[in-house]
Amino acid sequence: MTIETRPHGKVGAEILGVDLGHLAPGDLAHIRAAFAEYGVVFFRDQAIDEAQHIAFARALGRININRFFAAHPHHREIALVVKEPDQRTNIGGGWHTDHSYDREPALGSVLVARELPPQGGATDFASMAAAYDALPDDLRECIAGLRAVHSARHVFGSKALAYADERDAPKGRIGNAPAADGLSDVTHPVVIIHPLSGRRVLFVNPGFTIAIAGLPEAQSRALLDRLFAHCRDPRFHETFHWQPGSVALWDNRATWHLAHNDYHGHRREMHRITIEGQALEAADPLTA
Repeated sequence: MTIETRPHGKVGAEILGVDLGHLAPGDLAHIRAAFAEYGVVFFRDQAIDEAQHIAFARALGRININRFFAAHPHHREIALVVKEPDQRTNIGGGWHTDHSYDREPALGSVLVARELPPQGGATDFASMAAAYDALPDDLRECIAGLRAVHSARHVFGSKALAYADERDAPKGRIGNAPAADGLSDVTHPVVIIHPLSGRRVLFVNPGFTIAIAGLPEAQSRALLDRLFAHCRDPRFHETFHWQPGSVALWDNRATWHLAHNDYHGHRREMHRITIEGQALEAADPLTA
């Protein structure tokens, strides 16, 4: 097994010389260590089927059965992330972190490429540890000890779906709005201690973070906008270009991601399994 950091060294690494369908003794420990260090790890030239995908994810932790995405017809553990040739919008086309709206946010996700467009369809990843490390001193002090509100309703709930363009409706791709409507918003620390790496990490994202707890709306919005603008800086980003047989394992506590929507007229099908996580610990504001 060989681990190669990404070309710009910002986030992520490629793991070479491993077969995810037939892991050798010790492989899983090396994968876990790279995952903790780099936030996202990529594998090439894999030939795993759905059962092997599930087995690999299960070796990393308990599988989350997705409530909102269409499920694989024979494997409910696998959520389908699909864009058809006639659809204009894609799933995950804005910066976000999967499942930050859960009380115990997901550990990570394993995404397998099943059908790819002839070009386009890459995924960007951003390191929230690097983003924290690069915060201006005044902004770091401003967010120390704060908590943020995360919600799923504005994305998956009935009010969100009511405004979807019927020519490109999410029906068949995203559903179960009543479950989203019934979810209570949750709060998490704005700065967490990552449970694996021990690093300080920003834990807010544009997809699901809607407010800073305890601040007036205008002040909350201004602070989130400033944090999001900082995290969108390309200094913290890497782009992964999918190929047949590509697999990505990313940490939802340490990264953002964004799926490019630049392959109109072509089909893209990805299979995602999300792994359950744990409650997140706040960084000590006195030493943040």
